[in-house]
Amino acid sequence: MHIDMDSFFASVEIHRDPSLDGMPVIVGADPKGGVGRGVVSTCSYEARRYGVHSGMPISRAYTLCPHAVYLPVNHPLYSQVSGEIMTILGRYADRIEQVSIDEAYLDVTSSGSFLAAGVLAAAIKRDIREAEGLTCSIGIAPGKVTAKIASDHRKPDGLTVVCPDEVATFLDPLPVGKIPGVGKKTGDTLAGMGILSIGNLARCDVQLLIARLGRSAIRLHRLARGIDDAAVQAREGCKSISRETTFDEDTADPVLLTVTVADLARDVSRTLAADHLRCRTVTVKVRYRGFETHTRSRTLGRFTADPEIIGRTADDLLLPFLDGTEVRLIGVRLSELEDSGRIRQTSIDEFFTP
Repeated sequence: MHIDMDSFFASVEIHRDPSLDGMPVIVGADPKGGVGRGVVSTCSYEARRYGVHSGMPISRAYTLCPHAVYLPVNHPLYSQVSGEIMTILGRYADRIEQVSIDEAYLDVTSSGSFLAAGVLAAAIKRDIREAEGLTCSIGIAPGKVTAKIASDHRKPDGLTVVCPDEVATFLDPLPVGKIPGVGKKTGDTLAGMGILSIGNLARCDVQLLIARLGRSAIRLHRLARGIDDAAVQAREGCKSISRETTFDEDTADPVLLTVTVADLARDVSRTLAADHLRCRTVTVKVRYRGFETHTRSRTLGRFTADPEIIGRTADDLLLPFLDGTEVRLIGVRLSELEDSGRIRQTSIDEFFTP
């Protein structure tokens, strides 16, 4: 199964404030009357009818839908709800692989049949709706990629079951861009070869594809034919925690950049503590005019959740960027995470800071 929450951030906000139900809701940066910077994190389906979508510049979203309700991103709230949803999913799965805050793969082989898996999916949808007041879309298939495509097939609140003997029939007519990893560049190359559908891709000579796309064509060709043996891999929690901010105007002000990084470091530290995690790697990201992006990382000698260590490390990583170049966006990311409740032997180094 692939479970994908429907317009997750916006749906959580609407559930918290039912007066927003039926309205175009956009979660993301402050539009500031159409001159704001930053992007749309997610939006309700009512907003999507105006052409708004995730990742769109917030200024463009305001142009398309100025009457929408614009809300800031509330990471702690969404993380809390996500954790509760993943707990529900864990009750039904042989294994669960959380791939983002609002989606996961479930191995439900023990259900015994695709019919039984469909019944299981209906129960999952009911439990999430009753517990959190939210809807999700679920795809069920023999492989992960087909399941992911299926979950998007009848959004929102959809359920699509693709049995093994139905995979080719299901995939063939769909646009080739439905395959994860087929972006604009690859899609344009395939279109230039006359390959517009997944079926076209499945029937194309793989050697011809390799000549145009390289070795990655082998995987795409297999997926187009429904061949996907990737296992659901159980993971302990998320892989990283990050926060970033886009400035109203590009800035090289060292004081503003330093204060902003300190605020972001405190924010990610609070989330780390709330999720009972420790990190080992701290990364600072800057984006300049023209979207040129650079990062600097430091891996610590041990895992930590100490906000002072995290803040000090982020501040050190920022220093090389304080060179007078104007910055558009800045962010802090924590990775190499572990559960802070994990039992392990304490070393004397634990009592000292780097």
